[in-house]
Amino acid sequence: MDAEDIVQETFIAYGQSSSADPVRNVRAYLYRIATNRCLDLLRSSAKKRELYVGPWLPEPLVGDVVSGGAPGDEDPAQAYERSESMSTAYLMLLQQLNAVERAIFLLRELYQYSYEDISEIVGKQAANCRQIYHRAQKSIRDSKGEHPTAEVAESLVKSFVQSVFKGDQSRILELVSDNIVFLSDGGGKVRAAQVPVRGANAVLSLLQNLLVMYDATYQFDYVLINGTPGLRFDFDDGNRYIYSFGFREGVIDHIYCICNPDKLGHVPPLNNGNL
Repeated sequence: MDAEDIVQETFIAYGQSSSADPVRNVRAYLYRIATNRCLDLLRSSAKKRELYVGPWLPEPLVGDVVSGGAPGDEDPAQAYERSESMSTAYLMLLQQLNAVERAIFLLRELYQYSYEDISEIVGKQAANCRQIYHRAQKSIRDSKGEHPTAEVAESLVKSFVQSVFKGDQSRILELVSDNIVFLSDGGGKVRAAQVPVRGANAVLSLLQNLLVMYDATYQFDYVLINGTPGLRFDFDDGNRYIYSFGFREGVIDHIYCICNPDKLGHVPPLNNGNL
């Protein structure tokens, strides 16, 4: 929602520009306005993040039902191959960078801007931008998990969920890392774990307890979360829980759960959920 506001503000600012000189590169000019707005927002929200209750996760983009899509839509497999840059795991890695580092990294990595253009946008020397980019790239590369094919990711997620519902502990342990981490973002607004849950046994115990606690009080479906296979739970009390996953060495090594209602206001009601 913040991103949508910034895009709108960027075009308003461009339309109200009173410069007598015509803009030679409109695209770069718009990126400069948007980037500066983003930097201002990130800096102003840093203090709020320090006071946040429990783990913080990026706002999810909830897409179509997994393997779905209307006729004429882009091939889901092709779309998935380009989705790494918006996956929850990738966005979490970007949080390791400060605001300017993140801007430089994204302008170079995603939009292929030259260091000279990036220099003008962020107000740093081109040589500094090059150095910052390579340092950020190394940090991201060293920490990054895997981005399996769409088919593999969907199969892992569905097998995991089905095994949890069946209580098949041996199968669950085959599908997850021994060091799996469960992060739950409730923002202090709804019930959620306020610390990361680590380890296969601890995560399995948590999920089993949740199933018993909320038995027959929800609908769920498999959907795309930030472009990757995930699922959503809609509860009878109106709360929603959105799950996405991270992968490493062919198994699930992170589970991300977002249930802070402030981050889910844009999510439409579940139409075809399964009890």
